[in-house]
Amino acid sequence: MTSTLFCRFTLRLVAWSSLAVPFSVLAANTDELSYGPMLIGLFGGLALFLYGLDKMSAALKRAAGDRMRTLLAKLTTNRVMATLTGTGITAIIQSSSVTTVLLVSFISAGLMSLTQAVGVIMGANIGTTVTAQIVAFKVTKTAMVMVAVGFLVQFTANNEKIRHYGNMLFGLGLIFLGMNMMGDAMAPLRSYEPFINTMAHMDNVFIAISLAAAFTALVQSSSATTGIVIVMAGQGLIPLETGIALAMGANIGTCITAVLAAIGKPREAVQAAAVHVAFNVIGVLIWIPLIALLSDISVAISPAHSNLEGVARSAAEIPRQIANANTLFNVFNTIVMLPFAGVFVWFARKVVPHQLKGENKTIRTKYLAEELLQTPDLALTQAHLELGRIGRRVCNMVNMLPPLSCSTLDAARKQALREQLQKIEDIEEEVDRLHGKILAYLGRLRLEPLSDAQSAHQIQLISITDQLESIADLVVDTMLPLAYNALNHDLVISPIMRNTLDQAQERVNDALLDCVNAVRRNDRDLATRVLRAKRELNSLLETVLEHQAQRLSDQDGKRLQLFHLEMEWIDALKRIYTLSKRIAKLHLRKRDIRQVKL
Repeated sequence: MTSTLFCRFTLRLVAWSSLAVPFSVLAANTDELSYGPMLIGLFGGLALFLYGLDKMSAALKRAAGDRMRTLLAKLTTNRVMATLTGTGITAIIQSSSVTTVLLVSFISAGLMSLTQAVGVIMGANIGTTVTAQIVAFKVTKTAMVMVAVGFLVQFTANNEKIRHYGNMLFGLGLIFLGMNMMGDAMAPLRSYEPFINTMAHMDNVFIAISLAAAFTALVQSSSATTGIVIVMAGQGLIPLETGIALAMGANIGTCITAVLAAIGKPREAVQAAAVHVAFNVIGVLIWIPLIALLSDISVAISPAHSNLEGVARSAAEIPRQIANANTLFNVFNTIVMLPFAGVFVWFARKVVPHQLKGENKTIRTKYLAEELLQTPDLALTQAHLELGRIGRRVCNMVNMLPPLSCSTLDAARKQALREQLQKIEDIEEEVDRLHGKILAYLGRLRLEPLSDAQSAHQIQLISITDQLESIADLVVDTMLPLAYNALNHDLVISPIMRNTLDQAQERVNDALLDCVNAVRRNDRDLATRVLRAKRELNSLLETVLEHQAQRLSDQDGKRLQLFHLEMEWIDALKRIYTLSKRIAKLHLRKRDIRQVKL
């Protein structure tokens, strides 16, 4: 966590340094501007603004918890609902990248189509304009009150959710406090001729869009860029059309977050990022020749201050006009392009095909996202989904095990079974890699403050992951050698023993599948069924032991070798069932377990 914060701080420091270079050039040959204090105020204000934004977003995500996931899953039945859902969720969490990560997991799990996700992505762009609207309301005078009250609430409230809301208020106060600092630092620039002359050249739309896009890509926050633009407008430093162009550039620059989040992720993630980039870039290209029209509309719907004149009037009116133009820009783009959601899907799939020829199919995690670690409920949900992938692979390993009764097979069939056993070993390697990545992810989650329920859920997932990995190891280390032994030697198993062993193996397979599905669906009935299988399995095992005791008197020279093989195979099946039963018990209350035993 510390290294992550340090990296973010360094990135933002570099970004601010790049923005501050023009100011240093302007001040280099003059004594009229006190550059040092101004730069400190600007950098300090930006740091507070970004920290407050991060603090508020994290608190809102924690307060909303898993409800965000539920809303996204249920309210995307059509494009309009998907757009409204994306707007609402992103307005709450103020992070379109988190929204995109959730979409990727749903698409991968088959809970949502890419077409539905397009609507949510478009709505997410509207949701991110909420910060600009808050900033433009100029309630910065209440900053210290918010900081004080928020700090008091988060340290005195006993209720966890109330503490989250206190943290949110604290972050919002820091946002306004940072704005105040930046505004005070920029005030001297109002009468500074070199700066005024520089801003005069910013009427070039392409330069303004490019600068804003570059700065947003560095700080990875369109809200931060738009906030700075509005603060500058509040000092009367930039005209309306320039401010609109800068806000448009922020919409392009924010795509870098989605692109970076998609690196190394499944194809669905890259396709979602491609839709995000295409939507934002096309939207800006549409409006570049219409900036004057957008400016007129925003002036018409924004409050006027006719009692003021000159710079004072611009400072009072332009911030609200920029915020409104930014919202209108995203709303109009969504209305115009939403009917063409299918075209965006087609484009994403053409640009990013599902599987490239010759592509390495190395196993990767599908649901684990670093962006969600600060939202424990969502991170645990994603880890749960990834755990389901391990469970399916372990079930496949056990189902692919051949029965011991292979002595009567021909050579071709035996060779096919050897290839099947090799595939089991390959799957076990995938299980090992996923197991390590899930444990590492859950370990990083532990660095975040967790509630008692979240901590218990994390421990449960760790335990289930270890049990599944133990089953995979048992199959490869114990059962595969026995299967190879049965294939390579002419060991004849009696029809009665063959039938009983096959039944026992099938029953263990069913129990394992039930326990994995109980984990994936959080189904207590399936977990109970795993425990109830104990009596039937014990009965089958007793039948095996009775038959072995009867056949020990046979004079067959290979009988002792066959006896050891059968006993080890049965013991391995019992251990798989025991591990399955442990997993099932994690989903049941003690009362339920006692009832099953009765």
